[in-house]
Amino acid sequence: MGGRTRRTGHDWKLLREACVALLPRIPELVDEHLRQLAEHSPAYDRVLPYDQHWREAEEAIRIGIETITAPRESPRRDLEYARDSGRRRAGQGLPLDLLVHSYRNAGYLVWDALLEGASGGDPERLAALMRSATLVWSAVDAQAVTASDAYRETELELRRRTDERAQALLDALLEGQSAPGLAARAAAGLDLPERGPYAVVVLRVERRGERDAPHRRVQEAGFRFVWRMRTDCEVGVVALGAEAGLDGLVALLDRLGVGAGPGAGGVSPVVDGLAELGQARRLAELALRTCPADAGGVVRFDRRMPTALVVGQPELAGRLVADVFGALLALEPGDRAVLLETLDAWLDCEGSAGRAAGRLYCHRNTVFNRLRRLEQLTSRSLARPRDLIEMTLALDAYRLSPGLGGVG
Repeated sequence: MGGRTRRTGHDWKLLREACVALLPRIPELVDEHLRQLAEHSPAYDRVLPYDQHWREAEEAIRIGIETITAPRESPRRDLEYARDSGRRRAGQGLPLDLLVHSYRNAGYLVWDALLEGASGGDPERLAALMRSATLVWSAVDAQAVTASDAYRETELELRRRTDERAQALLDALLEGQSAPGLAARAAAGLDLPERGPYAVVVLRVERRGERDAPHRRVQEAGFRFVWRMRTDCEVGVVALGAEAGLDGLVALLDRLGVGAGPGAGGVSPVVDGLAELGQARRLAELALRTCPADAGGVVRFDRRMPTALVVGQPELAGRLVADVFGALLALEPGDRAVLLETLDAWLDCEGSAGRAAGRLYCHRNTVFNRLRRLEQLTSRSLARPRDLIEMTLALDAYRLSPGLGGVG
């Protein structure tokens, strides 16, 4: 409890005698110390077993009193013990303000006991103690600061380890690992229910922003998100809740600007628990692959399944493009691009040549002429459902599959 700035003379002798006389009273002081702490906050008794707390408090008070009279060049045992105490209390989960209060409270008890021992008719001893007050309280402050610093360092390290464990559990789920008990451990580490409706969002990341973190937890409009940054994408695990659905999720993401601008994002179907997140991630990634890299917005897998079938089978996609667009691919790039752009616009306009012409800034007859030329080059008719399906899927494959003229 004491500082050890150089002391000489009679004051030092009287202070030492007072400290030695106080040593037999330490058990009494510890009992009173723990009683006052329990009155101050029930957290002490909840966090610290009484017998362990008593032994540690007894040792801390004894070391503090002995330190007051220790030679100046000796090691600071009180600060070493304070560092250990700060680390222990951080690991036990005692709030930092209660740790500091315990040091202050012990300091008051020891100081009052010293004054009480010197007040029995010896003014000289009492005066010597009062002249030592600054030294004693400086030591109490040093112990509290040392314990606080060790507490904060340990708390940061524990938080880092907790984050790393949570990150590893999240990665294991998203990779589809099926180790026994993994979902239960992840539920505890991520503070999420093991069962319940979940979806996965995968965003193509063009730039790092405020979400650039190993993983982070967010709650928005009834949805609970855990985001995980990866090299070329950001993955979000979404707890949907009882009333939430994919329509509400996509609307929220659009409103927040998630996936806005180049890049886009994909949303998985709903799955029933954490154990199914690996499958959900793969389907969300497949939904993302149905979006051209220059498109924005977030798309749902269940609204892109035909296109997902195409981009999910690169070899078959290549064969489909070669079979349907073989003659078209031999055209000059500019000529080919105009015909495919016209087909794309006509499909987006639900087969309306007039609306497609407005989008393309040309006459509707021009649209008809281009479509007839496409039919001639592909030997298919847009009026036949099977041919229309083939041409639609071939267009998606061409635009979205790497190596076929698309951007992947």
